[in-house]
Amino acid sequence: MAAAHPSVPQPIPAEPPAATVSGLLRDIADVGRDRTRGGYSRPVFSSAETELRSWFIAEARRRGLDVYTDQNGIIWAWWDTATGTRRNAVVTGSHLDSVPGGGEYDGPLGVASALVAVDLLKARGLRPRRPLAIAVFPEEEGSRFGVPCLGSRLLTGELDPDKARRLKDPDGNTYADVAAANGQDPRLIGADYKALQQLGVFVELHVEQGRGLIDLNQPVAIGSSILGHGRWKLTLTGEGNHAGTTLMKDRKDPMIAAAKVMVGIRDTARKYRDARATVGRIHPVPGGTNVIASRVDLWIDVRHPDDSVTAALVEAIGLNAQVMAAEEGCTSSLSMESRSPTVRFDAGLRDRLQELLPAAPVLDTGAGHDAGVLGSQIPTAMLFIRNPTGVSHSPDELVEDWDAEAGAVALADSLAGLLGEARGIG
Repeated sequence: MAAAHPSVPQPIPAEPPAATVSGLLRDIADVGRDRTRGGYSRPVFSSAETELRSWFIAEARRRGLDVYTDQNGIIWAWWDTATGTRRNAVVTGSHLDSVPGGGEYDGPLGVASALVAVDLLKARGLRPRRPLAIAVFPEEEGSRFGVPCLGSRLLTGELDPDKARRLKDPDGNTYADVAAANGQDPRLIGADYKALQQLGVFVELHVEQGRGLIDLNQPVAIGSSILGHGRWKLTLTGEGNHAGTTLMKDRKDPMIAAAKVMVGIRDTARKYRDARATVGRIHPVPGGTNVIASRVDLWIDVRHPDDSVTAALVEAIGLNAQVMAAEEGCTSSLSMESRSPTVRFDAGLRDRLQELLPAAPVLDTGAGHDAGVLGSQIPTAMLFIRNPTGVSHSPDELVEDWDAEAGAVALADSLAGLLGEARGIG
């Protein structure tokens, strides 16, 4: 086809070119890069996370959505029906915070895909019979205050507001103080049943955190369940002393006890089929190079499909820790910081998604999500997008551009089918 003559005025598009998921992610690719760990560090209320929240609000408003941030720090972006009644809504979305040194896609993929899904639905001329909302949940990873899915737990009443206000980050700052410094009134956090009554179903899109789709050679899967999981804090207390003047035989060193305990946790978990137990964080006190620690705190993540097995595994870890600590003249104490039972997503909603996405396999996941927390209140479901590395919570996490766009189309197809229904699925 011949090129247009430069003197002939060209028509100006009424709308800007449609966004792509990969394009939106490139727009935020430099936000929160961790030059030390690699990957991204975007803890809640950090400058990186707040910049991403501003980015999302701008993108949602660009699409004509009605945006506000609620009492729990959750951002809502609404596409209303002609009546403007917010009831029985179809909701999608994810989170923008990350673990320390995390991957590019865990959280932002679901948010960017939701925005592109809105573009696709509008391009199709869809006029929803039910309102649509995109939700962005804060502190999903729990990387700053230790409680995963904090925003959705507050929304549903699963987390006591007083406990949330007292939570501390590694620098000793309370959630209440940090929230207040970022424009949120901590006195107002807590269960929001009025907001929950507006919601009909929730479909969360997320990068797969495993190899299921690689092995099946499929780009998109439908979630079936989330393994039960929790976080426990183990404190080992010994006797602080001088590293140069204290003989080895006279030491009560909790770091030695911690080393034994960590190996013991691995060995104990291996005795339970399908169990996972991880020590991902350790904090010696006072932490000096030439100081025998007086105390060591360990944070333990334990997961299993059967909640009774999870409980048995945690009990075994606690008892073994007492023995190993005593061998070093130390004591131990174990306390629960959070726990989520195994979640099986709503069967009716899952079946409806299978009708809308007939090629998508059904997979479970060992990772926790806001969809699992919201599942106690409304029907929820998840879509997983192929990760060719099979690695997550790491800079090696990956989603190919074509899979990202396929995921947005699958999400748009799912939302279109649900938006056309007069009643929710339960």
